[in-house]
Amino acid sequence: MALVSLQNVSIRFGGDPLLDNVTLNIERGEHICLVGRNGSGKSTLLRVIEGVLEPDSGEVVLQAGVRIAALPQEVPTDISGTVREVVEAGMPRQAEAEPWEKRTSANSAITRLGLDPGADFASLSGGLKRRCLLARALMCEPDLLILDEPTNHLDIDSVEWLEKFLLSRVPTFLFVTHDRVFLRHLATRIIDIDRGKLNGWDCDYDTFLRRKQQVLDDEEAVYMRMGKLLRKEEAWLRRGVKARTTRNEGRVRALMELRKRFGERRLELGIGSFSLQAGERSGNRALRVKNLAFSYPGGRPLIRDFSLDILRGERIGIIGPNGSGKSTLLKLLTGHLQPSSGEVIPGSNLDITYFDQLREQLDDELSVADNVAEGRETVVVNGVSRHIHSYLGDFLFTPERARTPVKALSGGERNRLLLARHFLHPGNFLALDEPTNDLDIETLDLLEEQLSLFGGTILLVSHDRAFLNDVATSTLVFEGDGRIHPYPGGYDDWRAVRDARAAAVREADSGAKRPAVADGPASSTEKPRRLSYNEKRELEGLPGRIEEIEAEEAELNARLSDPEAYRRPAADITVWQARLNAIPAELERLMARWVELEARADGR
Repeated sequence: MALVSLQNVSIRFGGDPLLDNVTLNIERGEHICLVGRNGSGKSTLLRVIEGVLEPDSGEVVLQAGVRIAALPQEVPTDISGTVREVVEAGMPRQAEAEPWEKRTSANSAITRLGLDPGADFASLSGGLKRRCLLARALMCEPDLLILDEPTNHLDIDSVEWLEKFLLSRVPTFLFVTHDRVFLRHLATRIIDIDRGKLNGWDCDYDTFLRRKQQVLDDEEAVYMRMGKLLRKEEAWLRRGVKARTTRNEGRVRALMELRKRFGERRLELGIGSFSLQAGERSGNRALRVKNLAFSYPGGRPLIRDFSLDILRGERIGIIGPNGSGKSTLLKLLTGHLQPSSGEVIPGSNLDITYFDQLREQLDDELSVADNVAEGRETVVVNGVSRHIHSYLGDFLFTPERARTPVKALSGGERNRLLLARHFLHPGNFLALDEPTNDLDIETLDLLEEQLSLFGGTILLVSHDRAFLNDVATSTLVFEGDGRIHPYPGGYDDWRAVRDARAAAVREADSGAKRPAVADGPASSTEKPRRLSYNEKRELEGLPGRIEEIEAEEAELNARLSDPEAYRRPAADITVWQARLNAIPAELERLMARWVELEARADGR
């Protein structure tokens, strides 16, 4: 018998049903990922299975004695006490355990998750709070663990730890996530919720995507044939039925049934169609960062002696643990925060757009439309005037939803609204702090595509490994004690360097000869990873980038060779000379990246 069985379950909150007569069985040992668009009913289904929400019809059948625990999407605000107290509260009320038994069980869960039992829960970081809540959920040794967006607010190291923990310690779990790498690593079965129906797929995520698209294509073909038949039969009826024959009466009844079926169909939820175009080009150097340092009063240094030239067109991902200073760095580089020492020098014609992680740029009391159009009925998009409802429709806001106050929106909707607001005037330099939070996977794919096509410069903070791989052409990594190190490529490229260095250190500690490790991806006997779409675009653009910098070098040499130049302010000469001194290192880095990508493209 299945651990949990949903039989003909329906639930509706006005409008179309979120769950429409669905059936689902969850067997012991399954790792099930529930996928679907924002608003399709994923969290509702989890709450029905957990038992906190009663369906309108149908029933949820549990195997005798089955224990279910859940890790909520958001950390509750009403939890207080020490870590031990919070974890012990997870002991089932019906379990009349002795105090020593409760403490032993809590100790086991706390130790397994690497927590300090005496720490105050309220003082923990977001990632440690989620670990504590996971320990509380495990207190009852659940037969089924439910996790709703478990990677929210976790840094990359914590996400990787959670993956290993679930695979090694939790036999059966059901989860919702927008993290595609997390999904690929964990799911043995995928349940797709689409227009109130559930479809199960016993395959990996990439196979699911291909099969789901084939289903949608087949469905479209069926409705096209049905629509063609309906038009033909409607034309026949309008010409009039010549005789009340049994044949004609049957044909009319069939037409009425066809009308009903066609009218009751639920169309696939729309996919956003927004586009992103850069404003006027900035100079070749977008930003120059010189000896940047920052610490909050009385706090430890978050950033030490950081210098970097950011060139036009670069897409730089920022990686680091929670609390390391990633958002602080983004604010320093965009002028929203002043450094303790050092300076950030903007290039010519720089137009910065800053995407705030906390969504502080939205007015909760105003409507969706007013947050974008500021009371106007039209907005100008790429030089063309459009009605605000039409523009917001590109971001999946219906006219009714466009009139809704922002305070009533979900996390995913607030994120889409912020994108709509910023994409109206994107400028030529995008600074994005966790832009993927709460977005469904389809919107994530579209956002990646638009950022890859963006002609300006991008800085982005993200814990989404797939997003970093697909968008970033280089990374800045916080490596402890306020030190930040640049690496070419995306997350996987940085990870290859990190793993190679760790392996070299282990070999050296064990007495083996330590191999040389370069600042690029480690060599391997395995077949090199094929170039992604963005890496192919990067490879195509590298020769032009190198030519631009070489031309800039020649121009600077010509300026400094001209006696007339020395009649200009001394500061100009200093800037030119500093830039000229920095160019050889940049050219060397770009040439190395070119050689690396060419080698991988050739399969070497």
